Amino acid sequence: MKLEVKNLVKKFNSTIAVNDISFAIEKNKTLGLLGPNGCGKTTSIGMMLGLITPSSGEIFIDDIKLDSKNRIKLLSSMNFASPYVELPKKLTVKQNLEIYARLYGVRDKTERIEELVDDLNLNNFFNKNTGELSSGQKNRVSLAKSLINKPKLLFLDEPTASLDPDIGDFVREYLEKYKNKNELTVLLASHNMKEVERLC
Repeated sequence: MKLEVKNLVKKFNSTIAVNDISFAIEKNKTLGLLGPNGCGKTTSIGMMLGLITPSSGEIFIDDIKLDSKNRIKLLSSMNFASPYVELPKKLTVKQNLEIYARLYGVRDKTERIEELVDDLNLNNFFNKNTGELSSGQKNRVSLAKSLINKPKLLFLDEPTASLDPDIGDFVREYLEKYKNKNELTVLLASHNMKEVERLC
């Protein structure tokens, strides 16, 4: 999927959170949104997911304007992962993935979940409550959730934040392979310059 953002602005009262950004990502490319914490990366992604209404500007996905009429249709081909958005803690990993598979209308739910569990090494904690997991384990579950519907457009908000180097490298390598195999378009928000250089 192609993503195009034109003159996007978001103001919260008198505070400008996003100040007139424009860019385009072609299909099967990765674009890095680089900047320090608090610079508006997450707010920008929220607008591109249709969760936050822009103060002005336009967002197009495959040349279709993202608005209240088209949002649900477009969202079925998109997904999002962030270590800052927690999955329900009292549900097991299995239950979380089953619920999201249902919400996205995934066919062959069991098969798709098994595939992601194997790929992301979730077997050892598949039946544990999500709230009991380490940050690295939660991160991989969040990534599995974000790929459950085989999205064509994936938003990653600091996907390796607070991970130890080995797990961070595993996640980056997995994303590289998955993207190339599945013709995935990615918007990567990060303040890690090396990660952005590698994945973009």
